[in-house]
Amino acid sequence: MADVVLDFEAASRRLKDIVKRTPLEYHVGLSKAYECELYLKREDLQVVRSYKLRGAYNMISQLNADELSRGVVCASAGNHAQGVAFSCNKMGIKGVIFMPEITPKQKVRQTEMFGNGHVEIILVGDTFDDCLMEALAYTETHLMTFIPPFDNYLIIEGQGTVGVEILEDLPGVEAVIMPVGGGGLSAGTGTFLKQHNPNILLIGVEPDGAPSMLTAFEHGGPVSLLDINRFVDGAAVKTVGKLTYNLCREVLNDMLTVPEGKVCTTILKLYNEDAIVVEPAGALSVAALDFCKDKIKGKKVVCVVSGGNNDIERMQEIKEKSLLYEGLKHYFIIKFPQRPGALKLFVNNVLGPGDDITRFEFIKKTSKESGPALVGIELKSADDYPSLLKRMEEHRFDVIELNRDQTLFEFLV
Repeated sequence: MADVVLDFEAASRRLKDIVKRTPLEYHVGLSKAYECELYLKREDLQVVRSYKLRGAYNMISQLNADELSRGVVCASAGNHAQGVAFSCNKMGIKGVIFMPEITPKQKVRQTEMFGNGHVEIILVGDTFDDCLMEALAYTETHLMTFIPPFDNYLIIEGQGTVGVEILEDLPGVEAVIMPVGGGGLSAGTGTFLKQHNPNILLIGVEPDGAPSMLTAFEHGGPVSLLDINRFVDGAAVKTVGKLTYNLCREVLNDMLTVPEGKVCTTILKLYNEDAIVVEPAGALSVAALDFCKDKIKGKKVVCVVSGGNNDIERMQEIKEKSLLYEGLKHYFIIKFPQRPGALKLFVNNVLGPGDDITRFEFIKKTSKESGPALVGIELKSADDYPSLLKRMEEHRFDVIELNRDQTLFEFLV
């Protein structure tokens, strides 16, 4: 690190006519709720709807003529791919972008659109790791340049221009909350801000299901997680970078993890109340406010909304996860008593006035006989749940609460 000079101001000048200077918006509701002066850094409004363009272009634009003539390669299932594609089109060079075969068609189309004929997309493998291996092999075989998603100083320098804009727009900023995936954004933005104000509070946020940076902090270096929850796809990384880890360890004051369900609730809240469309990773900083409210009280706070590439087809899943997290939706296996009118009794006497059955299917035992039923119930208030269970018991319904059994829940729901 002693020999590395990260020139964030130079990167900012380099990107001036390429990226959009995204707004820093004061949020009245969040400021009141958390008793602070809170702003949103709207990278969801970036040209490619995420900050990833900053790092990709900053690196590609500094390749020499020979490297540019050979072209570049990247591996990504989302925002990094779009940033690289946009950069290739802008500079008129060839790009080869590897994406997993399971990548949603919407993301593939977006990448093709930003590439505008300058990129070739190769779909390979079921996971990002498979895709990455193929991309690295292709890079070596064709003597091209690999553009990593986060673990490179030029990438980190480019992502740090988010911090340059924050400080220019809000010189008195006292706390910044940032999502953490591989660590490029938090390493770059955090380093720049600490250079200008060593006392600034910097908080990184990861999803509960992919705490790769927090695990690295606990173990004294990057550790590969055996299994991760990929729902917050923009921050679901098994292993953080070595460079990003070293920088984040120096500059971050705290690392938080947030449940995926809380992220979903935040996505819906931002959309319904502010008409802001964010992807799961983009909602992490706002979702973390409940977990750090004492630390930010009375301060000038910025939440980095890192991206808005959210596929509309995911909204039903997002709503479902939010309801489960808020305690408003519950699934049961119910063995109905073998007596006439049992189902009618359940509907009329067990369900409360604000309860709604959202799923009901009998589990077949034989071709002629039905077993217990899988029942989904949505409540008006989470406080209604104990009374619902009590009524089930009073009316002698044999019940298994699936929400409390993760293995059964994933198998049946």
